[in-house]
Amino acid sequence: MREERNLSSLTDRIAAILPGAVVGRKPTIPVVRLNGAIGISVGLRPGLSLASVAPLLERAFSYPRASAVAIAINSPGGSPVQSQLIHTRIRALADEKKIPVFAFCEDAAASGGYLIACAADEIFADASSIVGSIGVVSSGFGFHELISRYGIERRLYTTGEAKAILDPFQPEKAEDVARLRKLQERVFDAFKQLVRDRRGARLPQDLDHELFSGAFWAGEDAKALGLIDEIGDMRSVLRARFGKKLRLRPIQAQRPGLIAQFMRQPPGAGEMRSLIDPREALATLEERALWSRLGL
Repeated sequence: MREERNLSSLTDRIAAILPGAVVGRKPTIPVVRLNGAIGISVGLRPGLSLASVAPLLERAFSYPRASAVAIAINSPGGSPVQSQLIHTRIRALADEKKIPVFAFCEDAAASGGYLIACAADEIFADASSIVGSIGVVSSGFGFHELISRYGIERRLYTTGEAKAILDPFQPEKAEDVARLRKLQERVFDAFKQLVRDRRGARLPQDLDHELFSGAFWAGEDAKALGLIDEIGDMRSVLRARFGKKLRLRPIQAQRPGLIAQFMRQPPGAGEMRSLIDPREALATLEERALWSRLGL
């Protein structure tokens, strides 16, 4: 499979330097797929982050004679920082290469997933896609009564009165919650401003409260609210825009070989995988919770 991808890439680069009459040049659009929660690594899946996505974006925007770049998004959201970093990198490359960007929402482009979609010049979705969820959420648990019930004494030593803010093994404090909410408002304001800047006049001015309530909508309703531009799938939309001879070229990550994967595993990893890895289990639950908020 890797040999086929390398041969295809070599063929494309050779075709790019030959006269159009010789190769019968066709419009070509690289496709980058962004799938999964943002900033959450589960098992061997690194999750969406700038580190994992940047090489794919660089290859897509450097593709010989690309007519545009298509971004397929299927994400319930996640880290606001990684979402912003990916968005910024897409826009920087698009402006540098003077290449239009089209985003296509699949099952969901919600929260951070929608923030990334806003990097595109135009956003498309299926009629049943879930779009929106513009907001900020923080969650946790309180265990102080549980450990008290079992006679467990919590010992915590810090320097700085705010170092142990929102510790799950201590009773919640009003001042800690107020500090968290202030932080959330900062992130939320930046999110709202980004959406306003990117979507502009396409957003109804009298529906700010609804748009930024954290709610999400199916594709048709998202279109009516200006969150997306049209209903449509990638192949149909791009063939209508660039012609039926269009070629879509998936940009895929190069997977390390089996030996490289084995060498990257820490000592004892083989034995650990026969058991339940608590970190992996928590990451899986966190990702599952993000999808569950959308009813998926």
